[in-house]
Amino acid sequence: MVPARLNGPALSLFRMVIGLLFVCHGAASVFGVLGGNQMSGKAIPVGQWPGWWAALIQLVCGGLVLVGLVTRPAALLASGSMAYAYFVVHQPHGLLPLRNGGEMAALFCWSFVLIAVLGPGNLALDAKLRRRPTPPPRLA
Repeated sequence: MVPARLNGPALSLFRMVIGLLFVCHGAASVFGVLGGNQMSGKAIPVGQWPGWWAALIQLVCGGLVLVGLVTRPAALLASGSMAYAYFVVHQPHGLLPLRNGGEMAALFCWSFVLIAVLGPGNLALDAKLRRRPTPPPRLA
């Protein structure tokens, strides 16, 4: 049995890994780094619908989730973008993810749902901002 005190750090680590992987996908498509986007190996032209906008969401939301800042809304937007990717890009090629190449979209989608529901964990900027020190009581 895992001690309860490890729940926060484990959730934080999960959030950071998912965020980093999402940032890498976004950076590959927006900047053409890390091998570029999966289709061409190059950057997607600026403003191209829907690929460039999806990559921008991956880059921004992935970065926010990685550091744990406005984590729940960022994770919710990231999850929605991956649901869109699954149903618009992958699902027309077959119902099951193993048949249509949509495993990563499905995994990212549900991972971000988990982060949105459970929160960022205790090792996040959101948690640090919530724990602002309270001023000492004033003496009369």
